[in-house]
Amino acid sequence: MPEWLVLTLAMLAACAVVVIITVVRHRTAPDDEDPSETPDVIEYMTMWIGVVYAIVLGLAIAGVWEGRSAAQDHVQAEAVALHEISERVRIYPADIRDRIREDVNAYVGHVVTTEWKTMADDGRMTERGTELLQRVREDVTDYEPRTDFEAQAYQPLLDQVTAADQARNARANSTGETMPGVVWFGLIAGGVVTIGMIFALQIRRTPRELVLAGLFSALIAFLLFLIWDFDAPYSRGVTASAEPFLELFPQAKD
Repeated sequence: MPEWLVLTLAMLAACAVVVIITVVRHRTAPDDEDPSETPDVIEYMTMWIGVVYAIVLGLAIAGVWEGRSAAQDHVQAEAVALHEISERVRIYPADIRDRIREDVNAYVGHVVTTEWKTMADDGRMTERGTELLQRVREDVTDYEPRTDFEAQAYQPLLDQVTAADQARNARANSTGETMPGVVWFGLIAGGVVTIGMIFALQIRRTPRELVLAGLFSALIAFLLFLIWDFDAPYSRGVTASAEPFLELFPQAKD
């Protein structure tokens, strides 16, 4: 099911629940009930519950967005490190240089095709990707420099291999959901309480009140969906992309 359809259904469901409860409450309310007699303390509590929940929502959105940005940074760092390896080996003998570049290209090709889909569908990395990166590491570490110029380039190459490996591990740690279940419980329960306080204010069935209550509940549904959408950086909605790999290794598209 498309995510835009899930969002639309969630917002419509939130509005429908508020409207149905309001209509039922209106029909079952005593004839002498006066909505204007809502105690001041309830209005005060409603205001502060809304403020606290808004702060919690803001922090949650900021947290998942930061996680999504960090995931994209990991991809960028890994792509740059691999590109540096391909460029720095130009001073090596042709057979060694070509083998390292072929293995780097094979790894990048695997990442942007097979592994990226596995991350999106299953939330994990592939063993094949680990093997291909290990092959690149062995290509670099097993070569013994023959000249001073090659020796000077050897350690920077090892540093780039390490950087690529660290970025890959960071990417692996970012593939799953970042929000703990207890936080989701608090967000959903907080939303229910916040919307429930609308009824504590003795809302009636006037068009203006129904529209405002429906929009308020739809907004909360939208914000919760936004948090859920950002929570998995590689598999939902506005995801981290493989564009850094494709920009530095255009041949990986083939």
